[in-house]
Amino acid sequence: MEYLRTAVAAAAAYSFVAGAALAEPKTNLLHQWATGSDAQAIAKLGEMFTAKGGAWQQTSIAGHTANTLAKLRADVIAGNAPPAVQLKGPEIAEWNETGMTANLDELATAESWEKVVAPELLPVMKPTGSWVAAPMNIHRINWLWASPKVMQEAGVAEVPKTWADFNAACDKVVASGKICISHSTADWTDSTVFEVVVYGMDLDLFKKAFVEGDVEAMRSDGMVKAFEQFRTMTTKYMDPGMNGRDWDSMSHLVGRGEAAFHIMGDWTLGLLTAGGFKEGADYVCAQAPTDWGKPGFILNSDSVVFFQQKDPDYVEGQKLLASTILSPEFQTIFNQTKGSIPARLDVDLSNGFNSCQQLSQKDLQASIDGGTLVRSMAHNMTIPQKVRGAIMDTVTEFVATPDMTAQDAASAMADAAEAQM
Repeated sequence: MEYLRTAVAAAAAYSFVAGAALAEPKTNLLHQWATGSDAQAIAKLGEMFTAKGGAWQQTSIAGHTANTLAKLRADVIAGNAPPAVQLKGPEIAEWNETGMTANLDELATAESWEKVVAPELLPVMKPTGSWVAAPMNIHRINWLWASPKVMQEAGVAEVPKTWADFNAACDKVVASGKICISHSTADWTDSTVFEVVVYGMDLDLFKKAFVEGDVEAMRSDGMVKAFEQFRTMTTKYMDPGMNGRDWDSMSHLVGRGEAAFHIMGDWTLGLLTAGGFKEGADYVCAQAPTDWGKPGFILNSDSVVFFQQKDPDYVEGQKLLASTILSPEFQTIFNQTKGSIPARLDVDLSNGFNSCQQLSQKDLQASIDGGTLVRSMAHNMTIPQKVRGAIMDTVTEFVATPDMTAQDAASAMADAAEAQM
């Protein structure tokens, strides 16, 4: 980011609250939600922005987050920073360090964001004390999606609560001739399941390794045990079809009664709903296994960060867009479809939200009260991107290399992460 700081030093600073009284709000949102329900969600945001008097424009960059970041860097170097960008986690803090982000404090105070937004999101949205981004939702990562039909046929009486219970249930499912874990191997899907394993086995280890980036924690005996559990899952309970399966079809194996379990975030709910599957009949949701017996929550959040603008129309558009994103109306409509829950804790989920979403909000509050709420490493909410990438590469290598030992994997992860620090 150093070259960006140099470029910023030569640029004039413009206040977020500056702007002509007669400015007409407009925006151009840079994002990566180009297809499916994600694109529909952005379209809804555009409709609401337009209905409130704004001129809506978007720039969609399909594919990986890296593509969006590349476009953002190119625009910044060209002196044309976009007014609004879909970013999250440490990326917000890194761009805030350039001095180019807009200050949303005046709007945040007027609308009391501090009182309603989930506390775990506050240091992300205001990395140095001032609001620079607006959260759209809260995703829960540590979900276990289960097929009642497959469990019943295999003689599994209830959704497993611990990893020992999970392994015992999988042994029964495999013996019945069905897939136990529906999976599609990729860096982010492999790392999603692995971080759920680490979190469920050792909460303190998760915090040290994946939130604080402690490399000694990464090479610890606890991490070796987590890799051993993960190896059992990849070699005994996932089927060979995972190597070529599309990620968005994983949940349908559970819905169709072809697999017992699927470990994935709550966007799975949107996929199951779109596939016509019914909660209770075709699938049930539960917290993924933990060995420490309390409600737990691994959090991910989509957000929009704002960059300083010279044009008063864009300045006014930033205020309108941020206000729209954090409005109870948008938070409700957006998350009902997406499967996530509102970033605002004061939105009533009793009407229009699935019972899985209602459970998510309940467990979120319980995890806040119990000190078990953490942000997701796999979904770019904790450590720097380059360190996260090194960890994810190791996890995927482990999945693809059956003879790689758990000890070797833990050591390789720590070495790879340390090399990026």
